[in-house]
Amino acid sequence: MTAEEMKADGAPLEGTDITPKQDEGVLKVVKREGTGTESPMIGDKVAVHYTGWLLDGTKFDSSLDRRDKFSFDLGKGEVIKAWDITVATMKVGEICQITCKPEYAYGLAGSPPKIPPNATLIFEIELFEFKGEDLTDDEDGGIIRRIRKKGEGYSKPNEGALVEIQFEGRYRDRAFDRRELRFEIGEGENYDLPHGLEKAIQKMEKSEESIFYLKPNYGFGSTGKEKFQIPPDAELQYEVKLKGFEKAKESWEMNTEEKLEQSCMVKERGTQYFKEGKYKRAALQYKKIVSWLEHESGLSNEEDTKARSLRLAAHLNLAMCHLKLKEYSQALENCNKALELDSSNEKGLFRRGEAHLAVNDFELARGDFQKVIQLYPSNKAAKVQLVTCQQKIREQHEKEKKMYANMFQRLANKDLKVPSGSTAAGSPVYLGVALCKMCW
Repeated sequence: MTAEEMKADGAPLEGTDITPKQDEGVLKVVKREGTGTESPMIGDKVAVHYTGWLLDGTKFDSSLDRRDKFSFDLGKGEVIKAWDITVATMKVGEICQITCKPEYAYGLAGSPPKIPPNATLIFEIELFEFKGEDLTDDEDGGIIRRIRKKGEGYSKPNEGALVEIQFEGRYRDRAFDRRELRFEIGEGENYDLPHGLEKAIQKMEKSEESIFYLKPNYGFGSTGKEKFQIPPDAELQYEVKLKGFEKAKESWEMNTEEKLEQSCMVKERGTQYFKEGKYKRAALQYKKIVSWLEHESGLSNEEDTKARSLRLAAHLNLAMCHLKLKEYSQALENCNKALELDSSNEKGLFRRGEAHLAVNDFELARGDFQKVIQLYPSNKAAKVQLVTCQQKIREQHEKEKKMYANMFQRLANKDLKVPSGSTAAGSPVYLGVALCKMCW
């Protein structure tokens, strides 16, 4: 039935009722079948063309007239209810017509000036594409979510939360891990969970059921997982239901005594991770200490001494983790913060020297190692690194000397080639001017 056929008062409203309540609020007629087996899920980015009419046949809007597809995130309340309900039933290439009552459109208020109050509307919608929601911070497509069932409320697990999940991991067509599991966010590696899955779980609501697609660097990476027969650089799929969770206390929810107590606990946990070579996990623990204590104020002398000691240890250990992970700028940042707390700290100076050396800042590295030796003459490692720095600086100077010598020679040869008849050729003054051009 076309919009024009709806003009007559009392004309029947045709179509299949697709509302969850079955209250005939949205009636759908498929005008062209789509392809494939999948339909968009909650949170998917969808692209459509549409035209909208009032019941009397008046067209009030059309993306076709603008020649520009319309995109929105499904199920997020970005469009009228009728659209969220309808597009979730469509397949790519499908064209459908829907008739929606006011409560599924613009309600009693309407949308002046084109849509009057309490208006029943007709839309024709064509679905072109849909894709899952990117959950990564950099939007690099490494973690894609498709929500099969929306969760309850708005609260989500945080770092340290105790979560209960039911999940299945798949590689290609093979299920490799199927379990119910209760664990603390941040401890997933101990349970053979990839870090990307933990990150994804922190975006879920209670009772949510979602499918996650993980790129290799968010899965088991370049090493794979022998236990599950997952090869290197494998893309993974996880279907997860978040059955429930208990959030970890946020910083503002803890008093000073609790922060100091928790900091001691996570410091020990971080040290254990570091000994096991789990540097990223260790770093996460040390970062908690910084976040809890960095801006704490109003402390007693005893509390302040303990907090400074914990912060210093956290920054020094973070620097070591970042050195192991070859994240040198972050290592430098944490060394500097440690040295703000203790300007002559042996480990802080030595590790900053190592970070400078790793990025070929040999002069800065030498300065740090010299200061270590000056303050701590028995530090043999600093003496070895100082010799390395001096050797690197000599090599650098030799390279620069050769480079400039070659540049002067090329410049001299170029300027000696003067036009025939020139009296300047071979003139010592002319050659001198050529060589001095590098100083201009």
